[in-house]
Amino acid sequence: MPRYLSMVRIDEQTAPAEGPSDALMQRMGELIEEMTKAGVLLDTAGLTPTAQGARVRWENGELSVTDGPFTEAKEVVGGYAIVQAKDMAEAVEWTKRFLKVHEEHWTVTCEVREIVEG
Repeated sequence: MPRYLSMVRIDEQTAPAEGPSDALMQRMGELIEEMTKAGVLLDTAGLTPTAQGARVRWENGELSVTDGPFTEAKEVVGGYAIVQAKDMAEAVEWTKRFLKVHEEHWTVTCEVREIVEG
């Protein structure tokens, strides 16, 4: 079965400063447990804020490194999930369920892409 990467994009400027609520973390934990038991979820994690990151760029034969935060970016990758699903439609359905565990004040976008094998 194909694997899919779901990149969780958030707006660091509007995300709650205190992070996810306890209720959100509980709902997310329940969904993660369900996905793991179903054999769908292969890996998932949140990422540290961009202030703690770096961008490494190759352009015109030159390398450059930029330390975070990346203020020019409206949305940044805040986490990811790797799922194994029968097709893109199933991967998108699981992603929709993930998004729905968030409270209404969150703005979260997931980009789902099939992982190229071999």
